[in-house]
Amino acid sequence: MKTSMKFAAIICTAIIFVAANVAMAQKAGGPWTVPAKYKSMKSTVKAGDASINTVGKETFNKHCKSCHGAKGLGDGPKAANLKTSTGDFSAAKFQAFADGELYYMSFVGRDEMPNFEKKILDEADRWAVIGYIRTLKK
Repeated sequence: MKTSMKFAAIICTAIIFVAANVAMAQKAGGPWTVPAKYKSMKSTVKAGDASINTVGKETFNKHCKSCHGAKGLGDGPKAANLKTSTGDFSAAKFQAFADGELYYMSFVGRDEMPNFEKKILDEADRWAVIGYIRTLKK
């Protein structure tokens, strides 16, 4: 009995060690090259708009949470399987991006960040997601 418990403890320790190393092996993505067209875009949804906590949150939970996590910390269940870090939406550096930059990164994407232009068709819904992402700051 003691041998099987020791074996189980060793296996659990090994799994935790491997999982931790995979997470640490992720690289930060390079800087985004956002076209000027997007940099100048302004959100059509203002802070405090009810759609942010309804449509924005619901859409985020459906399409973004699996990688970015419920609080945008980059700790969603799929994040560990990615080669690059999903980032931390609550970080001041992330929150400093202009609305249009966040729009481009969120809906056009690149590399492992998929394009969502055909999955989230409504422009107001997209801006509600950006508004929701803005609520995830520290």
